[in-house]
Amino acid sequence: FQVFKIEVLMSGRKHFVEKRYSEFHALHKKLKKFIRTPEIPSKHVRNWVPKVLEQRRQGLELYLQAIILENEELPKIFLDFLNVRHVPTLPKVESCGSFDETESEESSKLSHQPVLLFLRDPYVLPKAN
Repeated sequence: FQVFKIEVLMSGRKHFVEKRYSEFHALHKKLKKFIRTPEIPSKHVRNWVPKVLEQRRQGLELYLQAIILENEELPKIFLDFLNVRHVPTLPKVESCGSFDETESEESSKLSHQPVLLFLRDPYVLPKAN
C-alpha cells in the first residue's frame, strides 16, 4: 500500500501527516457532515508511476490546505487527523514552535519569553507641549 507524506501549514506551523489514501477518503466522508469540503483527488489511479503518485500527494496537500483556509473553526476529527493538539483561538495567528508526535505532553508545553507590545516607539521621547 502507498503512504503519502503530506506537509500542511497551519497558524504558522508546519505539520506533517503520513497517511494512506483510504484514511484521507474516510476523513473526507466524515468532514462532509460538518463543513463544506473541497473536492478530494480521485480514488482511482490508472498507474502507480512516481509522477502520478506525486500529483496525488500534491492534490491531498491542497485538499487539506483548502479546508484550513476556508474554515474559521476546524472540526476535532480534522485536528486529530493532523495530530494537532492546540490551535490558537485567533484565526490565522502566527505562532512559533512546533509539535512533534513523538514528544510527550510535558515537553510540548513551550517555554518562551513574554512578548512585549509597544503602542508607540519606546525610544522616541514624547513631544513637549
